[in-house]
Formats: sequence, C-alpha cells, structure tokens
Amino acid sequence: MLEAFGSLISTISGWMYSYILIIMLLGVGLYFTFRGKLVQLRLLPESIRVVGEKPKDGKSVSAFQALMVSTASRVGTGNIVGVANAIAIGGYGAVFWMWIIAIVGGASAFVESTLAQIYKKRDPEGGSYGGPSYYIEAALHSRGLGIVFAIALIATYAGGFNMLASYNLISSFTSYSFYEAAGTIGKYSVVAVVGGAILAVLVGICIFGGGKRIVKVTGVMVPVMGVIYIIMALIVVVLNIGQVPAVLGHIFVDAFNFKAIFGGFAGSALMQGIKRGLYSNEAGVGSAPNAAAAADVSHPVKQGLVQMLSVFIDTILICTATALMALCTGIVPSEELTGAPFVQASLANTFGAVGPYFITFALLLFAFTTLLGNLFYCEGCMNYVAGHTVGKTGKTVFNVVAVLLVFVGALLDFGLVWDLADVLMGIMAIINLPVIVILGGTAMKALKDYTDQRAQGKDPTFKASSIGLKEKTDFWN
Repeated sequence: MLEAFGSLISTISGWMYSYILIIMLLGVGLYFTFRGKLVQLRLLPESIRVVGEKPKDGKSVSAFQALMVSTASRVGTGNIVGVANAIAIGGYGAVFWMWIIAIVGGASAFVESTLAQIYKKRDPEGGSYGGPSYYIEAALHSRGLGIVFAIALIATYAGGFNMLASYNLISSFTSYSFYEAAGTIGKYSVVAVVGGAILAVLVGICIFGGGKRIVKVTGVMVPVMGVIYIIMALIVVVLNIGQVPAVLGHIFVDAFNFKAIFGGFAGSALMQGIKRGLYSNEAGVGSAPNAAAAADVSHPVKQGLVQMLSVFIDTILICTATALMALCTGIVPSEELTGAPFVQASLANTFGAVGPYFITFALLLFAFTTLLGNLFYCEGCMNYVAGHTVGKTGKTVFNVVAVLLVFVGALLDFGLVWDLADVLMGIMAIINLPVIVILGGTAMKALKDYTDQRAQGKDPTFKASSIGLKEKTDFWN
C-alpha cells in the first residue's frame, strides 16, 4: 500500500512541476522583477542596511531575528542534500537553474513579505503575527481560502518538510560502516530508528518551550552554522581551484542542453534546478511571510527587503557553496550516488575520513534549525484555523504529533519523502502565487512610497493612507 501511495505522489509531483509550477514560478517572478524595476538587485544594498535595524521595543522581534527564523527554515538539509540530488539527477546544469530561480524568485519573496507586514495582526502582548492566510482574508475577503492555505502550510512544514529534514540527516549515516553493522529492527535500520528517536526528543524539548524559544535558538545557531559551512566550502574550492573553470563551464553548457531537457524533462537540469531551488529558498511559496509579519519595523518594505536577502543567502551563497564544494573535488555526479553520500564522498577526496563527519555535523545543525523554524510557522496557522489563540491542550497535541512525524521521517524511503515534500510545497505555491499577483499593486505602491522617502533622506515610515489602502490595518492607520 505504501508503494502504491509513493507511486501516486511521484506522478502528481512530476505533473505539477512539469506543467504548472514551472510556468507560475518563472512567470510571477519575472512579472514582479519587471514591475519592481529589478528590485531584488537594485535594492540589494538597502536590504543589507536595514537588516541591522533595532525594533523600538526591545521585547519585539527584530528584522534580523525574523530573517534568522525564515533563514532557519530556508537554510536546511536541502542546501546540502537537495543540491546534491539536483546535480546527481539533473547534472551540472541544475546549479544554473537554481540560481535563476533564486534571482527571479527574490522579487516574489519581496512582494509576499511586504504584504505580510502590511496586513499583519496585533497580538495581546503588543507584538505582531500574520502571513498569507491573513492577507488573503484581509484583502480578498476569503477566510475559506485562508484556512485552506493554513492547513496546506501545516501539512507541508510539520509533515512533509520536517519528515524530509529528519530523513536527510539520518541518510548521512549510511556512508559509515556502523550503519550496516548495527543491523535492523524489522525492515528498518537500527541507526534510523534510534537516530530518529533522539532527534525527535531534542526537537520536543525545544518546541515545548514555545515560539520565543525557537526565535532565540535559531537566532544563535543559524549565523554560526552558515558561516562555518561557507568557510569549509571555500577551503575545499581553494584547495581544488584548478577545477573551478571546468566546473563552471559544465554548469553553463549543461544548463542549455535542450536535447537532454526535452528528452527527459522530469530528470533534466531545468526541472531539478527548479524543484530543488524552490525547496531550498521557498520564494513565492508563502512560508517566509509568517516570519516577516512578526518583525517590528517602521515600514513594511523593510521586511520585504530583508526576506528578499534571505533568498540570496540561501541559494546564491549556501547552495552554490555546496555545488562547488562537491563538484570541484572530482566526484562525478550520478543517480546512483545521491544525497548526503555524494557530498560526503566529495569531501572525503579532500579531507579524507574527516570530510564525511563534517557533513554529518553540518546536516545535524541544518536539520535541527530547519525543524524548529518550520514549527514556528505552524503555530500562527493553527491560530488562524481555530479563529483564536490555540490553548495549551491544542498546542500540546500538535507538538506531540509533530515530534512523532520527525521520528517517522527518519524511516521513510528516499523517493516518497522527497516527492511528498515537493507536492505539499507545490500546493502552497499554487495558492499563494496568484494571490500575490492580485495584491501586487499594494506592495508596489508601498515600494514607491519607501524609495521616495529614502530619496528625500528620510528613515521611511508607513501609513496605509499614503498608498490609498482602503482595508483597515492593525498597525498602519
């Protein structure tokens, strides 16, 4: 029965990404790129400047903390395992299409997070919360669609993505001799069972401490984790610098191998680059706006710029680091060598036995922060579906289920866990992308208001009336 379910999910995933999402992602991203006059490149220096701004209230979530929560979700096991899979299945050219999705998607990420700020809600303690469900209801007056999106997000992040993060971490142990030596419990590896249980317990300890503990943990771990990983990647590239020109040549040549693309589209560089690029940076999916809405900023565009920056950190920096680190070491990508073992084999060529251990350690940090960042998103969506703040009992039940799913993910098969995550993520994107196109005019007006104030030398502040916003907002009246 599980095999039949896996086959169905695989078919749906192939259909979604071959016919729907490729058009929607590129179309919406290009639309906002031109309408925003290359906002993702034009205002990139400004996004770096505003990320360091402090909130007026020391207890509020800062722009930097919101960036770290969203980056904790974006920067995860997909940056290692996802990139490795894309290259192994789609070839060198998949890296190029990941770059394109990141650059184009930066404009979509800007719009969705700006909208989340404009339509954010005030919580009883004076802070804020929000996301796509809230701007769908406020601007489109459709609570039903908002509930559908919220349920899709909960299923994606507490289920699909967290099970995948758990699986990716455990898969890194398959390259060690003790994995086979430990034996099995029924049809499952002892390492997968024990490792999944330990990871689930660690996640449970954090999430039962509440959303603010998640913000604190990710705020510390994400910068440290990302910097260490990029430094290691740079060391590998420098030690293999002679291979870099050939690798870059392969990336660009394979990216435009149209015979290969149209001959086997599902496994092509284009398809794999789009799938793994979207999974990695989540631009346009509707996840980051949930973190963006929590930030205390003087103008919604500031948080839109910050979340746009997160896309570049994720894909242009960290995914590229993984790609070059793996490809410069001489390991030839193939469908037989996928996931963490591909990257581990690459590092073993440079550092010997130490290389695989580093990847396992990096995956542990990436997986852990991903799991926490994902569950931060779910809490706000649960409150939306319920119509009020979910009580202690409701949170406890959800947390227990979430912890169990982390354990289950460690035991699933490669194809099923990746396809399930892709399908659930695709459902979110199919809902969110048309919505931000409909509401895009509001974000563009806010962008013009912001740039006009910056041109006058001001620190921009926002009033809903300044862009002719008819809907009443909690913060900007």
